[in-house]
Amino acid sequence: MKNFQIDKLKERLISIVSHENVLFGERETRSYRTGIRVGFGEAVAVVLPNDLLELWDVIKLCIALDKIILIQAANTGLTGGSTPDGDKYDRDVVIINTRYLDKLFLLNKGKQVLAFPGASLYKLEEILEPFEREAHSVIGSSCIGASIVGGVCNNSGGNLIKRGPAYTELSLYAQLNSDGQLELINHLGIDLGESPEEILKNLQESNFNSNNISTTGKKASDDTYKELVRDFNSTTPARYNSDKRRLFEASGCAGKIVVFAVRLDTFLKSKKKKVFYFGTNNPSKITEIRKTVLAQFMELPEMAEYMHYSSFDGADKYGKDTFLIIKYLGKGIMPTLFKIKRIIDMFFTFIPLMPQNIFDRFLQNLSKVLPDHLPFRLRDYRHKFNHYLIIVATDSVINEVRYLLDRLCSNKEMADYFECGDLEGEDILLHRYVAGLAPKRSKIMNDHESGDVLALDVALPRNCESWHEIIPDPILENALESFQMAHFMCMVFHWDFLLKKDANINEIKRTILRKLDDLGAKYPAEHNVGHIYKANDDLASFYQKLDPRNSFNAGIGQLSKNKFYRD
Repeated sequence: MKNFQIDKLKERLISIVSHENVLFGERETRSYRTGIRVGFGEAVAVVLPNDLLELWDVIKLCIALDKIILIQAANTGLTGGSTPDGDKYDRDVVIINTRYLDKLFLLNKGKQVLAFPGASLYKLEEILEPFEREAHSVIGSSCIGASIVGGVCNNSGGNLIKRGPAYTELSLYAQLNSDGQLELINHLGIDLGESPEEILKNLQESNFNSNNISTTGKKASDDTYKELVRDFNSTTPARYNSDKRRLFEASGCAGKIVVFAVRLDTFLKSKKKKVFYFGTNNPSKITEIRKTVLAQFMELPEMAEYMHYSSFDGADKYGKDTFLIIKYLGKGIMPTLFKIKRIIDMFFTFIPLMPQNIFDRFLQNLSKVLPDHLPFRLRDYRHKFNHYLIIVATDSVINEVRYLLDRLCSNKEMADYFECGDLEGEDILLHRYVAGLAPKRSKIMNDHESGDVLALDVALPRNCESWHEIIPDPILENALESFQMAHFMCMVFHWDFLLKKDANINEIKRTILRKLDDLGAKYPAEHNVGHIYKANDDLASFYQKLDPRNSFNAGIGQLSKNKFYRD
């Protein structure tokens, strides 16, 4: 009977999206069922719609056949929320991948953008360039290739200090109500018609005047975020996933609704930009920089990224190939590279005695014979110091940063800094960005002696000054490698540990989380609860309100995977 139902599902899916855009079977679907860092589970099919109407029809079919729907874009989630979690579901899971739905529309001459679910940040950066404007987030703060809508759904971003996490109250989404009725809700603030088919057809074919979009009282970005960051004496974190202030429809939904489009603000590009690189062996110096900037600067820097030497070394060792690919071939090559990787890995998956992730292994070994890719001064600071702060300052902030760092670096043995040239600054930022790939690559290359990856995404209280002392030595002793970095002005830290094979990940995690609870920290900060973290009451209530029948991304936040959230 079950095989008959799957055959029926397959036949009807193919009639909607064509044969080549429906994947069945262990081998064909494996890469879509596997998370970039953690997460793996079962799914009966992977569907790749070509347009919004196909997406709508696929959703209707899955709802009619009582399937669980998991919406996936770039599959760059770091907590397993982009993939199924095991096989203990009471209904079949269907993954709908939206990477072909990648349209972008600039609104009102680039002041805002309307993005489809598969549109990426790097594509938005490209089309904004002629308008001298920038996106709400930047590519690769934790992973390369992230989608715009994925960022909104997961409260991602926030390393740009004055812009905050991706947030909007303007979206178009499908929701299944408690009566089992599928609704398409248009809150974009754009008149696109009445019926779902009419709305989606007009949007897909851009049947609206993009340069004459009416203003609305709803927000398309978090315009109060920088004021929260400035309150560095607060005992609460600046941003975290379960913050009720940032949970609104698509924003923070974690796939509990199907988002067809979002409308977001863009930002005027600064006239001047300067990257400063600060190194020290005394972490309190970095705390002093933060407090001085937040308390005394008239304007805030654009970015202030902390790197521990472990993260520096991880990016150096495991991110070199990605660094060189982006540096010399551009960000636009990454989707093609991911596609090639998926095909090659799938081909070798079931060949006996062949190692998994063969494409990653090839790139890693190739990187070892390539020339050094990092600027000389960056190497020099790695030998001198263990803690680094990358400050990106614009316009009037440049002189303020220069004066502050001059004052703090009177003893060059304890702390020093340099101002980067344009190319040098780009290399330093790119080195920071590829650091997010290190834990997964480390796991691949050390699979014979490693256990699990413990990925922690933590928002510390804004008044925390002991941030560099939180991880106890016994934890580090249980790790083959660790990687530590942060968005420092908002005190959001990423701690990733590749544990030894015999290490007890649950006990280690409990030990760290107990300490974080005592500090008043919140977790996760910006990567969503996924299947790693338990959703607190506020977040669980938000998910259940959006999806009362538990038909979308069931099990997220360690909630029930069963229909109506039954135990």
